[in-house]
Amino acid sequence: MEDIIMNDTIINVLPTAFRDYLGFVNMDDVEEIRLRVERNAILYFGPDKGELVTDYVIKQKDLMEALEYITGFSLYAFEDDIREGFITIKGGHRVGIAGKIVREDGRIKTISNISSINIRVSHQVCGCGDELIPYLVKGDKVMNTLIISPPGAGKTTLLRDVLRQLSDTYMQKISVVDERSEIASCYKGVPQNNVGIRTDVYDCCPKTEGIMLMIRAMSPNIVAVDEVGNGKDMKAIQEATGCGCKVIATIHGDTVEDVVRKSYMEECLRDKLFKRYVFIKRGQGRRIEVFDENLCRVH
Repeated sequence: MEDIIMNDTIINVLPTAFRDYLGFVNMDDVEEIRLRVERNAILYFGPDKGELVTDYVIKQKDLMEALEYITGFSLYAFEDDIREGFITIKGGHRVGIAGKIVREDGRIKTISNISSINIRVSHQVCGCGDELIPYLVKGDKVMNTLIISPPGAGKTTLLRDVLRQLSDTYMQKISVVDERSEIASCYKGVPQNNVGIRTDVYDCCPKTEGIMLMIRAMSPNIVAVDEVGNGKDMKAIQEATGCGCKVIATIHGDTVEDVVRKSYMEECLRDKLFKRYVFIKRGQGRRIEVFDENLCRVH
């Protein structure tokens, strides 16, 4: 497997003084960097690897310096991104923003008095889908698949590599509706993660709108979405399958039972919409369990 990470980009958006402080840290292991004003900077190494609370206390000037680097010295140019709460930078790394919410006409206008940022380091693990692919492809057909896992267990990373392989090796035309900009992690419209040469992306587009737009515009064989969250999302998926497209999606859940008990899953289960349910167990080393449309284990 190839673990792709662009550490230079991360280092270059950090405050200079803190950047120098991190000289002893192996950045390959870092998943998140949390910078909060008047608080110690914290590095997270994943759910099973712990954290490092540094001795470095972030000052307001440090945070503003980082934001200048992140936005290319133009916060105004990223107004729309800030309104959504995050900015995607080169390399596909995602910077979450917190502060005072400014509302106008009942909607979020922007975030001011920014007090903390969370740099989520983009890790692409090419080959992590090798074990799963044989269970998703039957002959020349790809099966509708729902990937389930608790937060932070790697469902998006797995989805990304499955899409790459289906696009490159199985020559599938794929449309990704990347509502949270986490699958392809586009920077200025260009995917920073490898999702395959036959893959098109709608970045920061709601699933409920983007799925049918993609079907009309790009005529995909497969539509892929991350983090199905409600009945409207699932209805859009059902409409896609009704148009003849296959769907690969992810959803949060601590167990498969958690997911199938959701009210909006009732119709999908009855109609056997998903032919594969994939559950990622969190713990030392990743373990994947695969179930069929009847929720019988196949792996």
